[in-house]
Amino acid sequence: MSRARVVLAASVGNALEWFDLLVFGYLSGPISSQFFPAGNEVASLLATFATFAVAFAARPLGAAVLGAYADRAGRTKALTLAVALMTVGTAIIAFAPTFHQIGPAATVVLVIARLIQGFSAGGEFGSATAFLAEQNPARRGFYASWQVASQGFATVLAAGFTGVLTAMLAPADLQGWGWRIPFMFGLLLGPVSLYIRWYVPEPPEYRAADHSATPLRETLATQKRRLLVAMSLIVLPTVLTYINLFMPGYATRELGIPASAAFFAAFVTGAVQLTTAPIFGALSDRYGRLRVMAPGAVAMLVLVYPLYLWLQATPTLAAMLTLQAFSGLVLASYFGPAPSVMAELFPVRVRTTGLALGYNLAVPLFGGLAPFLITWLIAASGDKLAPGYYVAFASAVGLLALLAARRLRA
Repeated sequence: MSRARVVLAASVGNALEWFDLLVFGYLSGPISSQFFPAGNEVASLLATFATFAVAFAARPLGAAVLGAYADRAGRTKALTLAVALMTVGTAIIAFAPTFHQIGPAATVVLVIARLIQGFSAGGEFGSATAFLAEQNPARRGFYASWQVASQGFATVLAAGFTGVLTAMLAPADLQGWGWRIPFMFGLLLGPVSLYIRWYVPEPPEYRAADHSATPLRETLATQKRRLLVAMSLIVLPTVLTYINLFMPGYATRELGIPASAAFFAAFVTGAVQLTTAPIFGALSDRYGRLRVMAPGAVAMLVLVYPLYLWLQATPTLAAMLTLQAFSGLVLASYFGPAPSVMAELFPVRVRTTGLALGYNLAVPLFGGLAPFLITWLIAASGDKLAPGYYVAFASAVGLLALLAARRLRA
């Protein structure tokens, strides 16, 4: 089977997973009005962000179950199961009755759908990353970077979809029924992803390795230090990812930037990530992971506060585009090679379990709660620079994690 089809098998399904997640975040305003009519815009929005975060509670469980399944039974079987579960969660959201129709039960339905999606997403990163990283160890950085590029494609698709809907539909129509359209589109992609993944073979490195009968137990018993480093490596990219998800709402609510402009800026972020992540992944194969990843983290640490200060003082599309494009470039330069670094921390026999746990223990703590925490911080303190502080902290953690990973891989 061609390498292009292998990359497509992992990327299409991964893009679908991220598309559904991003659309839920981008449409948090309309969704909050349909499922959390609290009579207070901030309270309704916080309730929606809390529901967004609920899915992350299921991620570690999905990581443990699907990650171990991938190490025992195979990467492709776990990938197929993950996309099937995500499709179920998407279908529930697409057709869920609202609070006005069935009362508080609507909230329960929405939470159940998000939990199913969270469980699915918990197994997606580890399975997709291991599947790609094990295609060709000599080009591990390039192949694994398509996991990140597919997330960029999802951002392009979700931001473009949401931006067009926001521009074309009246607010009442967007709140009433328009928010369902992207989920219905995602639902159509599910069977396509399922079909593509069903027929791809296991990666060569996995077929040649011995397989653990108890990968979860073995990982927790023998890989604790490496799990901690993997978690730390993912802090910066996950914070940048979820801050970017938060930015369109932040720009419109706090800075008065038109929604269409804010979604265009998010579109640019995804486009930069999509086009440059494989480049940085390939560069890391040639020049080393640390040399490619560290400069972006340093640049973000130094420049994030001045950029947010500029955006607050000059809330224009140009400032927003500059910040978002820079964020997308840093995300690609750091996150592009990161999956290969994480894959190289763990032996093949427990690789997916280690990847899945390392990623999904960090994401709920530093990513899933980010929109909720930042919205609350801004409301409580009145300081609109809260996102910048959070990104600066994540950049420092990312640099320390790179040094630790270098020692473990030496």
